[in-house]
Amino acid sequence: MTQLTQPSDGLRELRRALAQVLATSLVPSPAPVAAPGWLLSQAAPSTGSAGHPGASGAGPDPASDRDLAASSAEDAAERQRLIALVELARGGDKEAFGQLYDHYQPSVHRFLYYRVGSVQLAEDLTAETFFRALRRMNGFRWQGRDFGAWLMTIARNLATDHFKSGRARLELVTDDERTLDAADEGPEGMVLAQLTNEALLDALHRLPQDQQDCLVMRFLQGLSLAETAEAMERSSGAIKQLQLRAVRHLASLLPEDVR
Repeated sequence: MTQLTQPSDGLRELRRALAQVLATSLVPSPAPVAAPGWLLSQAAPSTGSAGHPGASGAGPDPASDRDLAASSAEDAAERQRLIALVELARGGDKEAFGQLYDHYQPSVHRFLYYRVGSVQLAEDLTAETFFRALRRMNGFRWQGRDFGAWLMTIARNLATDHFKSGRARLELVTDDERTLDAADEGPEGMVLAQLTNEALLDALHRLPQDQQDCLVMRFLQGLSLAETAEAMERSSGAIKQLQLRAVRHLASLLPEDVR
């Protein structure tokens, strides 16, 4: 799964996309934390539910879908390492699952933070994501998709359930690190440079859920089209169209003096 090298990269890219739309018509990354002991010690087998990511019945035959194993890691050795860890975790190896947690936790947390706007809530939902994944490992099927996309689908479902519960509050952080970000050159970019990251994220949180998820994954998390398509269970072409609609919609939600 792609990782952004700097927290500001995603916001900068999103500003650039907005500048292009306008021309034609920060949060710190969490430090990786070790898998909490309760996560690996209290997980129990899950019966799962039909049609839900990770739904389980009888455990998969380890050899039945191995030829469909996939990973989005750029390095070949890393791809093989992650696939091997998933295979071990499917067989009940909790140490292997702990290494998968170390690898994917920052990406899952980053997505959930931008999705819910609260550090504490993102941490809680991240823990729940991995707890559910661990309980459903015996039912995980490769189906030619990346394990990280499977985790992201679980995280996205949890965020959706949270907002549907009526307990949701979009709490934007206003610390000193959320400063102005450099925008693209040109008049549109110069105007966008005056837009604070807080105002940009406020507009982002007012998008429909699918548009918000798309922009968070594509720009703020740095996922590829294919990874986003897997996580959102759509085709790459559909994600391209959704991204375009989302950026245009986001532009319309910016303060009037920016548009």
